[in-house]
Amino acid sequence: MTAPAAHATAEHRAASAGAGDASGAARLGLGSLGAYAAFGLPLALLATPVNLFVPALYEQATTLSLALIGVLLFGTRLVDAIVDPLLGAWVDAQKRTGQYWRPILLASLPMTAGFIALLNPPAGMGTVAAAAWLSGSIVLVYIAYSLATVAYQGWGSELATDDAGRTRVTAGREGLGLVGVIVASILFQQAGLPALVGVFVVLMLVGLLLLGRFAPRPLAAGGVPADGRHGWAVPLGSARMRWLLAIFTLNALAPSITATLFQFFVTDRLGLKEHIGTFLALYFLAGAASMPVWVWLAKRFDLQGLWLAGMLASIASFVWAFNLGTGDFTAFAVICLLSGLAFGADLALPPALLARVIDANQHRGEREGVYFGLWNFANKLVFSLAALIALPLLQSLGYSPGSSAAEPLQALAVSYALVPCALKLLAFGLLAAAWRGQKI
Repeated sequence: MTAPAAHATAEHRAASAGAGDASGAARLGLGSLGAYAAFGLPLALLATPVNLFVPALYEQATTLSLALIGVLLFGTRLVDAIVDPLLGAWVDAQKRTGQYWRPILLASLPMTAGFIALLNPPAGMGTVAAAAWLSGSIVLVYIAYSLATVAYQGWGSELATDDAGRTRVTAGREGLGLVGVIVASILFQQAGLPALVGVFVVLMLVGLLLLGRFAPRPLAAGGVPADGRHGWAVPLGSARMRWLLAIFTLNALAPSITATLFQFFVTDRLGLKEHIGTFLALYFLAGAASMPVWVWLAKRFDLQGLWLAGMLASIASFVWAFNLGTGDFTAFAVICLLSGLAFGADLALPPALLARVIDANQHRGEREGVYFGLWNFANKLVFSLAALIALPLLQSLGYSPGSSAAEPLQALAVSYALVPCALKLLAFGLLAAAWRGQKI
């Protein structure tokens, strides 16, 4: 493309974006935004047991060891993560026809079937059969979930063109997602997995109806990239994207470790297994409640500065979990509440920054799929690493579910509380350097 042509294209995109904002502001009322955000409920309802409860479920219901479960989760997550950028390129190619709706609809049935299979391992399986069941069902869930999520996130990134609007969209989506997490946690604790699966199916149908019939469509901008087949590599050519992806990846490793070890920490270190649902509800309810605050702050402060503040708040509120012991219900409840408020920043701000990067790179309306494909690749990779590192390491240090000796429980506390805080501190330093150097 010649320089004058590129300049003309950029001017056209700017004009389209400006026109889109005027109409988009009217379209993004509470009702239309809610119709878009509602699909985050079933997605979160699925992700919660997959991320939090599957290791303990398969350790108890099958002959698989904790270390083997960690290896299998890493392997399946790695396969899923590698596929994400390719799925993103395919999602971008669908803009010729059904925009983001077609991939979401296509993913819904296999995602539901895989979820039901994953949470219902047949009794009496041998180790090989149990490993195959876990691997097969979770890969099906992961890939279908990835396809739906990449398309859903790309859809949202095209609904606004300023930081405040982007934050409002992501906060609405992630806020209702947190409601889904809370519902999943309560159902798991009070009614069991069959009730959780039933509610998921109902919410999936409702979410698809609202998204397909009432959600706002993306603003018109850009077009389908001619080189979509290789488009997954394009975002990595941007220094902005590389900086943001590195910060996001390092920061995401911290909650990935805590999520992997949460059930073990509450059960064995605190002896409060019966309150797992209460702690999760406090944490995610606080995160959901904090969303309007982060949206309000995003209208007044730079997103990178806000994210730095959120990281510091997360460290300051969570590090004290290391000192807790048996029966410390109130102290851990306070930690869940305060760290949940800080967690809202991790949910609302990074995707808004990613949408900013897409706009700055003049890829809006063209390559949202590959950007979010790489984004989800990084997120899943760190969650896989968390399972691969934390579970075998704890087993090598003498910890196994049900341990009561001081040394294994101390190793569990270090892994659950101190290691994530150290990772958050490293991410804080990297983000501070990027902000100071105007890298994003």
